[in-house]
Amino acid sequence: MKENAKNRFTADYEEWVTLNGDRQNIRVRSKDIRNPVILFLHGGPGVCDRHWVMHYQSSLARHYTMVLWDQRGSGKSYRNSVRSRIPQVEEYIQDARVLVEYLCQCFEQDKIIIAGHSWGTVIGTALASRYPEHIMAYISQGQVVNGAENERISYEFCLEEARKRKDEKALEKLEGNAPVKGVYPSAKAMRAQRDCLTRYGGSDYKERGGLIPAVLLPLFKLEGYKLGEIPGYAKGAMYLSDVMWPQVISQNAHTIKELAMPVLMTVGRHDYNTPFTLAESWFQQLQAPYKELAWFEDSAHSPIKEEPEKWGRTVEKFLKKVTGK
Repeated sequence: MKENAKNRFTADYEEWVTLNGDRQNIRVRSKDIRNPVILFLHGGPGVCDRHWVMHYQSSLARHYTMVLWDQRGSGKSYRNSVRSRIPQVEEYIQDARVLVEYLCQCFEQDKIIIAGHSWGTVIGTALASRYPEHIMAYISQGQVVNGAENERISYEFCLEEARKRKDEKALEKLEGNAPVKGVYPSAKAMRAQRDCLTRYGGSDYKERGGLIPAVLLPLFKLEGYKLGEIPGYAKGAMYLSDVMWPQVISQNAHTIKELAMPVLMTVGRHDYNTPFTLAESWFQQLQAPYKELAWFEDSAHSPIKEEPEKWGRTVEKFLKKVTGK
């Protein structure tokens, strides 16, 4: 456990950890490392979020030890060798399992909290279901439920919006490029759909730019990544999202009907990236010792940064209720 020289309980550092033979980077921030640990599982695959989690949710470090993990081949953990083959979803689940065990040992705790966002919920739900012994609570955002249905709804939202707006450029890219069982005809077709989704408010409800500005500009504006690390971030995000997509979209959370820990699902009312209707239906059938669903009326895919104060309050209230801390 690393300690701050001025206060042995305060922590703010990066660390390299080896998970199943792969060297990966984590960022730790805490006012008191004796507090419960929250491990954030970012989206993508390959789209790390430590920069805006730290920017918008730094207040959580007062009462929790925040751990931001750049997953295999992602962000600071990117290396060209990741492109030599297609990584498997199971590798990320096993990396997360080892990391959870490491954090429990490092911070001398029996259990930690996991917070998954989008692709991170694929890892998170599997982790919580299969390895519950070290997980205190599960927090979900942009829950991936049924991959094929997810993309059908998302694509149809974009197509309908393009027609309403008479957006001829978008229609040219969308029409004839519908996903089949969740898989688009090409990576270009998928990125075109995601670009429309971002511009139409189905990804960020208020900040409506294109896909590239939405992903890349915050990297330059917010703390988290050095200028020289951004090309690797972009390479990892592009490669992993492209080659792993068929695996990601084959996931179906309906096979997970019960979790052994308290669950908080935070859902943006306008989320058409991971459609809110699917998230709500999964939540309703899920069995858990305690569960809450929190709606965010002015958010789409990322309430954590679209309504940051409300998201932070909701998380702290839930965790105080279920952990007493």
